[in-house]
Amino acid sequence: MCTMIVQQVAIDGSGKGTSGWFTLRQANVSYDHPFHAPLEHALNIDFVNEAQGPGARVAVELSAASARTLVETILAVLDRAAAGGHLEPVASDASR
Repeated sequence: MCTMIVQQVAIDGSGKGTSGWFTLRQANVSYDHPFHAPLEHALNIDFVNEAQGPGARVAVELSAASARTLVETILAVLDRAAAGGHLEPVASDASR
């Protein structure tokens, strides 16, 4: 059964697709049936720039365990960068 769980978030970055690098403006995050991963449900992330059309997309499908490990690893790396003075604190970091 489909979960219909999805959220969109504005992002600022770059992604590499079949036509090369492009600017990322949005990520669509869902927990639902994957298209390719051999899982019943997956954490699916589509990094996109809708203004550049369907070719400006990078898709990722992760198991729930892998998604949680990735989140923990991202936060650990950002914490180390901040502790080393390489990252300016942002308002949302104050709650951590």
